[in-house]
Amino acid sequence: MGPLAGVNVIEIASLAPAPFGCMILADLGANVLRVERAERCRPDAPAPRDPLSRGRRSIGLNLKDPAAVDLLLRLVDDADVLVEGFRPGVAERLGFGPTVCADRNPRLIFARMTGWGQDGPLAPTAGHDIDYIAISGALSPIGRAGERPVPPLNFVGDFGGGGMLMAMGIMAALVERATSGLGQVVDAAMVDGSALITSFLYGMRAIGAWQDNRGSNLLDGGAPFYDTYETADGGYVAVGALEPQFYAALLRGLGLADADLPGQHDRTGWPVLRERFASAFAARTKDEWAHVFAGTDACVAPVLSLAEAPVHPQATARQAFVEVAGLVQPAPAPRFGRSAADHPAPPPRPGADTDAILAGLGLAEAEVADLRARAVVA
Repeated sequence: MGPLAGVNVIEIASLAPAPFGCMILADLGANVLRVERAERCRPDAPAPRDPLSRGRRSIGLNLKDPAAVDLLLRLVDDADVLVEGFRPGVAERLGFGPTVCADRNPRLIFARMTGWGQDGPLAPTAGHDIDYIAISGALSPIGRAGERPVPPLNFVGDFGGGGMLMAMGIMAALVERATSGLGQVVDAAMVDGSALITSFLYGMRAIGAWQDNRGSNLLDGGAPFYDTYETADGGYVAVGALEPQFYAALLRGLGLADADLPGQHDRTGWPVLRERFASAFAARTKDEWAHVFAGTDACVAPVLSLAEAPVHPQATARQAFVEVAGLVQPAPAPRFGRSAADHPAPPPRPGADTDAILAGLGLAEAEVADLRARAVVA
């Protein structure tokens, strides 16, 4: 099921961005085999509930042992993609770098997910999402005027500029392989991907429509008609009434259509507009405002919590959330007209498929028992 059915992916277990990218591949039908560290594969270990781990099979290998690396390379022989998230050079030192893998399987796509990329002065150093987006320029514009930058969780680096862009790179390499017949290395770096996300701002900045002063622009909370407001019950609504017809609908909904207000794009009047909007929104609850603006083009929406979002009528109509192993989580996306994605399978217990995978490589039970006794496999 799914447009990537028949694509075989080996995922070397890591954290956040690479698992998210591999979740996307699995959601879209790829056969993803996660290689877990052997010490994580205990018989009494419960299956994880993490949505990023869904839809996989799992094998436990001690990749510090050359015998385990040999097993991995045997898996590479029939794979389409290998994904690793080590610092640069680690896979090579362990014995399964891209050159070794390409010698065995010239069609392999070797995807490398890092923060800084495979080269440059920061490449060998540690970092996290917040560091990568700080360097890329993506963090600086986020926050209120006169205040420090606000981390946008780890959406921009780990997930948007990391795992999602890695998945797109893998799919692009698969398309190119159909012509060339050859695999290649995909160097996915969060510092690059998060910089790419800011492309729109560079265009606006070039025409004088964006200032480097945080919280003073059209889309960063500077404009009173593109911001959030607190409601009477302590909830919030989001307002995105940019276009004049949407702005007019906003004023009508707030009961301010005939009020003597500054012009929408008169920046000197923005403090007055913000005060009037805040006062109006504070008079009713979040749900009451949702009812007021329902069916209008005012571009006003309730700010929903993670608990509220799955039961919103739009989400339920599109089945945007699914339940997997008792946990409600986002459904696979996007949608496809013919090759629809299947319902995600639950995350496997680490190493749960080790015996079946090794049997598929032709190993006898005695050989598997010997590998396990030597802590080569879990």
